[in-house]
Amino acid sequence: MGPRFRGMLKTGDLGAEFSALMLLLPLRAMGPMRVTDLAELKQSDPSTVSRQVAQLVKAGLARREADPADGRASRLAVTETGVDACERLRSARTALLERALSDWPADRVDAFAQLFEEFNSSVEALLRTDLGAPPREIA
Repeated sequence: MGPRFRGMLKTGDLGAEFSALMLLLPLRAMGPMRVTDLAELKQSDPSTVSRQVAQLVKAGLARREADPADGRASRLAVTETGVDACERLRSARTALLERALSDWPADRVDAFAQLFEEFNSSVEALLRTDLGAPPREIA
């Protein structure tokens, strides 16, 4: 989403940059994960994601916890404050979409919403599958 979306929400009030806040959404949807997995999911550099994660932790939106699979590693989890921030992000996104679709006929909005929901479900299923799969070699 562009600058208007960010301006509507005043993301600075949540204590982190917009790009850092966007990490909360997959964490909430998919559960706690390592920073390296989150970076892979977002197709971002791990050092960039690590910096963004530090903002989330400092703002109290996420916390580090021991990884049950490897006690030497940690993973990131959304806090209750982070869940509230996700709800605010969702509400702002919904308001923006309502404004964008306000001139569309109701039947087209309904069709778009159904297709978009199917699209999101397909992408989420693919991401869950790919996150657990080993990286593919490029031939």
